[in-house]
Amino acid sequence: MEDFDYRDFWKEALSRTEAELGEGEFGTWFAGICYLQSAKNCIVIGFPSGFHRDRFIKRYQSAISEKLKSLSGTDIKLEYIVVQENEVIPDKETKQAAGETENINAAAKEKEKKAKKKHSQLIDDYTFEKYVIGENNKFAANAAIAISRNPGKAYNPFLISGLVGMGKTHLMQAIGNYIYDNSENKVICITSEDFLNEYMDHVAGGKMSSFKNKFRNTDVLLIDDIQFFQDKPRCQEELFHTFNALRNANKQLVFTCDRAPLELKNFDERLISRFTQGVWVDIQPPRYEEKCAILKKTAENRNASISNEVIDLISKNISTNIRDLIGALNTLISYTEIMGQEVTLEIAQQKLRDVLSSQRQANLTIDTIQKAVADFFSLNSGDLRGKKRSQKVSYPRQLAMYLCREMTDYSTTEIGEAFGGRDHATVIYSIDKIQGLKVTDPALDSTLDNLKRRIKELGIR
Repeated sequence: MEDFDYRDFWKEALSRTEAELGEGEFGTWFAGICYLQSAKNCIVIGFPSGFHRDRFIKRYQSAISEKLKSLSGTDIKLEYIVVQENEVIPDKETKQAAGETENINAAAKEKEKKAKKKHSQLIDDYTFEKYVIGENNKFAANAAIAISRNPGKAYNPFLISGLVGMGKTHLMQAIGNYIYDNSENKVICITSEDFLNEYMDHVAGGKMSSFKNKFRNTDVLLIDDIQFFQDKPRCQEELFHTFNALRNANKQLVFTCDRAPLELKNFDERLISRFTQGVWVDIQPPRYEEKCAILKKTAENRNASISNEVIDLISKNISTNIRDLIGALNTLISYTEIMGQEVTLEIAQQKLRDVLSSQRQANLTIDTIQKAVADFFSLNSGDLRGKKRSQKVSYPRQLAMYLCREMTDYSTTEIGEAFGGRDHATVIYSIDKIQGLKVTDPALDSTLDNLKRRIKELGIR
């Protein structure tokens, strides 16, 4: 038994920290930490890597130390040891262990001088630490964190879908960055366009063997925007075989797509089937609270001071995607950096005047479309969301779904949910039905144009 056992204080400090940070962030940075030993006024903590240790020191050491002092009534120094996988910490006197920490850390720092080079395909800022987790993306983020800790073991393959600007690429790259920084696994992160170009270059040069060796001998393969493989059957065929080779070897596969797998057109059904064998997550647009959190986190990362009323203005008026949200904030931050003055609400309204104006015109909601279509057919919006299947209701409902897909950025999953919880397959059927009728019914184009005009007029009010 240790003379000075601070284990209970450490556990309670972690418990309070988890309550403050939330499960996602806490799980990312605290799961790999272990209590090793303690001496008088000292706790020795083990870390899986120097990177992990340094992040902890930078972001959490101060808060943990304050909690330990509050719990114990004294200042407790934290010492750190980087513990390699399966390494056993010898059961020595705790004072000696604490005293040896300095030497161990010196050796670790020497080792870190030979740190890996920056990964050419990964963006440094795309980390879990800088990814704001809310209700709209909590499941996706937690699955991504689990994958980063045990690549190839669970949730394989992992497909992230969502509209443009929803953070799919950030989350995918966060997986890559974490694995690359904390393991010896080989990581390839590539866009679908670059994958396609490499494939075509190797085919033209008669060097397909080197292409296959590159992509089938990696430990982690991340491919962004797979929807661009549509209408590329030969490239899909190569991806199919690459997928099988990596999946059979328990190597991790992660993909992003701007739509649900079943919405992919002219796509190999075998690939679609494999995309859904693991875990498929759909990132929804953030709610008001989540948008505020994203903006505050972004401002914090840039060391900028933005008032809550300006955050509120942006959050309430921009709802297209996270990219536009952050773009508006960056405009204001740049203003403060150049002009050297705080952004007031009036300045924000002036600087974002064009952005906010275009957003108000573009922000057509599903409710607006439902109301316009229902009024046109002398129905009420509830009929379109209800279970009635008569021709009087089903045809306007199909038209409304078609217009929602054509006039907004909502996914078929979101549209189906807004029409009484219908699945995305029903929405796809409705869209295909209207597209087919446009070919055979010359009057339908006129009806659709009339409805679009009513919808836009209703949306501006």
